[in-house]
Amino acid sequence: MKEKSRKRTNAAVLILACALIAGGCCAQAAAGDNTKGVAQQASVKNQELKIKRLEEKTTEQANQSEKKKSASASSKFTEAQTKESNWNLLLVNPWNKLPEDFSVDLAKLPGGHAIDRRAYADLQAMMDAARAEGLSPIICSSYRTEEKQRTLYQNLVDKYLARGYSKKQAKQEAGRWVAAPGTSEHQSGLALDIVSSKYQSLDEKQARTPEQKWLMVHCHEYGFILRYPKEKKDITGINYEPWHYRYVGKKAAKEILRQGVCLEEYLRDRSL
Repeated sequence: MKEKSRKRTNAAVLILACALIAGGCCAQAAAGDNTKGVAQQASVKNQELKIKRLEEKTTEQANQSEKKKSASASSKFTEAQTKESNWNLLLVNPWNKLPEDFSVDLAKLPGGHAIDRRAYADLQAMMDAARAEGLSPIICSSYRTEEKQRTLYQNLVDKYLARGYSKKQAKQEAGRWVAAPGTSEHQSGLALDIVSSKYQSLDEKQARTPEQKWLMVHCHEYGFILRYPKEKKDITGINYEPWHYRYVGKKAAKEILRQGVCLEEYLRDRSL
């Protein structure tokens, strides 16, 4: 028994001694090769920096993906929009261009304006109701050809270029006010710019006019929505326009108002 105990003790001492020797060797190696240690630390830091940058890039890509998903709604629903039954829910924005073969049957309006014939009756009813309240809304813009849209867009781009913006910046800024050709709702025949006859400037003061206050409350009753709300510009891709109304049909308009969403969000939720 004592012999076994002595052997165990010797083994423990031997292990401890080996550990001390190894530790001493490591300490000596570290002291004798300090340059190598510094290089290793630098390498580790470089690796950590690369990992951090990769994580940041991944996070940014995920955020951009989610933003585009919300802005362009769902690709499945976008395909369904081309069907006749969904004509009123056609999504047109910076991420969803009009089909190349798109065409629309227009109904003429006073002042040389026009709208999709299927929305004509509801538009007339809305304008008549507003006038019956003693208001004087007027349409200042409606359907546009691609040529007209291109001219408006390029004119604004040129203005930003004249202010010293780069070509890329000029296009980005212009696109937040006048959509690039092919991405404008005005080309769909479903959008209108409506202003007060007493204040016709296209700025945020337009929202204070009696005409806009009435339209914002009642337009859904006639199938229209305020297309570009102030709090939704990061989703729609367009700045706040308290004069731009879009026809979506009475059912969709009421739901969009009830939910407090924009068209992109409404279509996205329908596709889930």
